[in-house]
Amino acid sequence: MYSRRPPHPSHRSPRRSPAAYCLLLTLALLFASAAAKSSRRPISDNEIRQKKEACYTDVENGLWGWVCRSSPTEKENCVLRCLSPECYDLIYGGDPLEEGELDYVRGQEYKYCMHKSSLGESLDGVKGSFSYS
Repeated sequence: MYSRRPPHPSHRSPRRSPAAYCLLLTLALLFASAAAKSSRRPISDNEIRQKKEACYTDVENGLWGWVCRSSPTEKENCVLRCLSPECYDLIYGGDPLEEGELDYVRGQEYKYCMHKSSLGESLDGVKGSFSYS
């Protein structure tokens, strides 16, 4: 009977340990993160519009709860929160939009907040940066 011998150690494919895979993954993530930070650009109006449309769809599909569908103003508050929770909390958090309210100044502050946030900049001074004149 013919028995097959195991291959010589120099003919085996190299085994990589889980630690080697973890190291490679970590290096790849660090490289990707550094590349993303170095190529930051402000969010465009088109990107904001696309994200806002996706948020409206989520709200209309009930993913944000029934309160978000209870009125047009509640829907708008939920969409703004979906679009940027950080900017919503900063600009509208303590004083959400009320029925029939159109607040152009806070709308501009919110958009400015999203712009700064997309660049990774500090949001200090965003609230109150536009005047009510």
